[in-house]
Amino acid sequence: MKLIDIGFGNMISARRVVAIVSPDSAPVKRLGQEARERGTLIDASFGRKTQAVLVMDSGHVVWSSLPTGQISARFEPAGDAEEETP
Repeated sequence: MKLIDIGFGNMISARRVVAIVSPDSAPVKRLGQEARERGTLIDASFGRKTQAVLVMDSGHVVWSSLPTGQISARFEPAGDAEEETP
């Protein structure tokens, strides 16, 4: 399992990430609010300004204070990744 650092020592599973988006648009803000109401919001920004929103395949929404570009750069390119065997 490959873990990605999303800031302040917080790690997420690379395989579970569906999207990394900017928090500036109204639909993404609404997504975060709905996740908070459902109890599926994970705030990993430590009180700092949220710069990236990660949508997970489990329906969880993760807020990070790292920029989207910095988080996406931590993922391996698809062609270079080694296949893991179960």
